Amino acid sequence: MTDNTARQLRADVPDLQSYWMPFTGNRKFKKNPRLISRASGVHCWTHDGKKVLDAIAGLWCCNAGHCHPKIVEAIQKQAAVLDYATAFQMSHPAVFELANKVAGLAPDGMDYVFFVNSGSEAVDTALKMALGYHRIRGEGARTRLIGRERGYHGVGFGGMSVGGMSPNRKMFGPAMLPGVDHISHTHSLEHNAYTRGQPEWGAHLAEDLERLVALHDASTIAAVIVEPIAGSTGVILPPKGYLQRLREICDKHGILLIFDEVICAFGRVGDRFGATRFDVTPDLITTAKGLTSGTVPMGAVIAKNEIYDTFMTGPEGAIEFFHGYTYSGHPLAAAAGNATLDVYREEALFERARSLEPYLEEGLHSLKGEPHVQDIRNLGLIGAVELTPIEGQPTARAMQLFAHCFDNGVAIRTTGDTAAFSPPLIIEKQHIDQIVETVRAALRAI
Repeated sequence: MTDNTARQLRADVPDLQSYWMPFTGNRKFKKNPRLISRASGVHCWTHDGKKVLDAIAGLWCCNAGHCHPKIVEAIQKQAAVLDYATAFQMSHPAVFELANKVAGLAPDGMDYVFFVNSGSEAVDTALKMALGYHRIRGEGARTRLIGRERGYHGVGFGGMSVGGMSPNRKMFGPAMLPGVDHISHTHSLEHNAYTRGQPEWGAHLAEDLERLVALHDASTIAAVIVEPIAGSTGVILPPKGYLQRLREICDKHGILLIFDEVICAFGRVGDRFGATRFDVTPDLITTAKGLTSGTVPMGAVIAKNEIYDTFMTGPEGAIEFFHGYTYSGHPLAAAAGNATLDVYREEALFERARSLEPYLEEGLHSLKGEPHVQDIRNLGLIGAVELTPIEGQPTARAMQLFAHCFDNGVAIRTTGDTAAFSPPLIIEKQHIDQIVETVRAALRAI
């Protein structure tokens, strides 16, 4: 196939040359592109008319389904009234309304919301909040940040530094933040393979934080950041008692605990947040994705009252937190967020996700014993099927599974050699059946 042919496979396909795609093998994609031209509910349609069941809610984000009429209407109305308002020394009503709604869903004592544009920005914002909090309190030596092996916290330099996925670190390692360390991950095929829900084994792994406290001294550590459920590394669930123990250790040593809930928040785990599902309240929560059901980019950091109050010092007119973005609290994003949270409430989608959890669990675990499967994990409307890798070709088997499923009408997500599932919260049981049987057929075919 010539380069010119690859650029324009059909008259209705645009020239593919100029777009540098993220997290994609650009050369391979442009030879055989998968272009999504429209979407509705739990389905997408490609440029050539193929109907595809979206088993990943876009990218863990379209929790209310695609193009929900109420959300679309809210965005359209807002665009016609106010397209943009700066967040610096001015604002607009919708963003205050949204902050109140988010705070109303958050754990008790977390009443303040700082808006950003993505999960990566939310993480970097939360890290800066943690450093600033300690400095204002007179503990400026607390500059060390602790992440977790196999953690993913976006692609900003802060998020990559506390993240623990080697492909995201090796190219930019020399430029990452100094003074960062990592506790061990909790994934263990030996002890937890084929667990349904939270594993019984592994709470003791939280004690690794005590090792780092002993190594660095607590007086130098500002914060620990973990995902309640680690998504992009292959859906790793927290062992029972693990998050509780992290909270206890952080409290003991005056360390802030940050939950990265960019994936978990807004119903994905069958509850408002991972914090509420696992009954552990952190000091800061980062969110994005489901906040607007993926319609308009937006993220947020939810802070404990004590953190906000600590910043509210000095002259009344002074800027308390020297941080923000041009599009913080953008009017269209705020309109989308307000409508999205209304849809979640009116359609009881968090409760719906919890009620469908057992059905997704049974379906995914029925794949045990199929070719190449070495583990299955699930909680809420999140699931993972981990595959035995092809020797010397990491990720290749999972990509084969992805391609076979897509060609047969189901879009899944792969990370490493794990297939991940995070369908819209509006999914029906027959759609779950379709996902499972398509994956089953693919496993037998690849």
